[in-house]
Amino acid sequence: MSETVLLVGGGGREHAVARSLADDCELYACAGNRNPGIESLAAGVETLDSTDSEAVVDYAESVGADLAVVGPEAPLEAGVADALDEAGVYAFGPRQAEARIETDKAFQREFMREESVPGCPEFETFDSADATIEYLESIDFDVAVKPAGLTGGKGVRVTGDQVSHAEAAEYVANADHDQWVVEERLVGEEFTVQALVANGEFRLSPAIQDHKRAYEGDEGPNTGGMGSYSDAGPLLPFMTPQDYYDAGRIIESVVEAMPDYKGVLYGQFMLTDEGPKVVEFNARFGDPEAMNTLPVMETPFIDVLTAARNGERLPSLRFADRATVCKYAVPAGYPTDPESGAEVEVSEDTVGEDAILFYASVDAREDGVYTTTSRSFAVVGLGDTVAAAEERAEEALAGVGEGFRIRHDIGKPELLSQRVEHMAEIRE
Repeated sequence: MSETVLLVGGGGREHAVARSLADDCELYACAGNRNPGIESLAAGVETLDSTDSEAVVDYAESVGADLAVVGPEAPLEAGVADALDEAGVYAFGPRQAEARIETDKAFQREFMREESVPGCPEFETFDSADATIEYLESIDFDVAVKPAGLTGGKGVRVTGDQVSHAEAAEYVANADHDQWVVEERLVGEEFTVQALVANGEFRLSPAIQDHKRAYEGDEGPNTGGMGSYSDAGPLLPFMTPQDYYDAGRIIESVVEAMPDYKGVLYGQFMLTDEGPKVVEFNARFGDPEAMNTLPVMETPFIDVLTAARNGERLPSLRFADRATVCKYAVPAGYPTDPESGAEVEVSEDTVGEDAILFYASVDAREDGVYTTTSRSFAVVGLGDTVAAAEERAEEALAGVGEGFRIRHDIGKPELLSQRVEHMAEIRE
């Protein structure tokens, strides 16, 4: 008998989840927006506040959902997974207490320290802006300054890279946050490994490198992610098998310390001269990293969900031996002064073979699909090499039209070579 699955969330990440599930279950979705890609795949879509646990549960029960996948972090912070579980709908997503590994960065670091999770940088936590500023003014080494709560991937300021100590103090003074984490600046190459977790087990996916900076050459402010790439295999060009193994050991130690965790555990790492260090953990698929991982995952995602719900061993994950390059098209002016209302002329029909379109934050009207003020859509190219996948992504984006900006350098051979050379210098 086919499972009935409710997908919570309406972004590009959720479009990727919907695409991976739609052929294997009866899929329903709910979110605050209407994603045309998800609508084309789901049997039904409800517009609601995805942080409203009661509304989500009511919709889940109305469609007879057996399972739920909670995509974004905000519903996890609001306890939507708890409410679904308590209503008898198994939610593949951590409960509110375990989701704190993402939603509370002070908790995240203190948890790592208390549980001796490897790869934890030196850090201090503060309960007021004044105390944070006083500390910043007292030190002369470079640090990363983070609000403890959720900031959509845009809250970190790094001294010696993005800002001076004085600018970091000014940022803290003007931000609407009380709790802060200040930790040692990590130098190296960032990468992500996402794990599917349930019943005390975990299964790893290939490593991915995201590109947070708004502009080519890693310039400009941080964004939710301008794009990402994975290679044909579990490693990235600048990594060794030992690096990937060490990242897996860090994830394993979290799962051992949090035996009730279920859902996706996303580890963002900095590969340093001492090996992988933890930049942060997220309690859900990355956006855009889900769009690299799920299209090449050959193990049916529904099999992972049913095994998790039934208390069975998770299936081993099989991935196609293909590279992926994901590039986001964002509205002109994003992220500081984004413009909305440009028509999205790229469609699933125009991207061609070996490329996939994922809608994110768009406004679907009767006469077409238009931009909002957030990331609009992503195209993922697939190929036997990163270079081939990048070429496919570029070809698919050729008809993007006016009113969009893309980081064309993501996945280019020149940028990959810089990453490899940078890591080689760090290891010397």
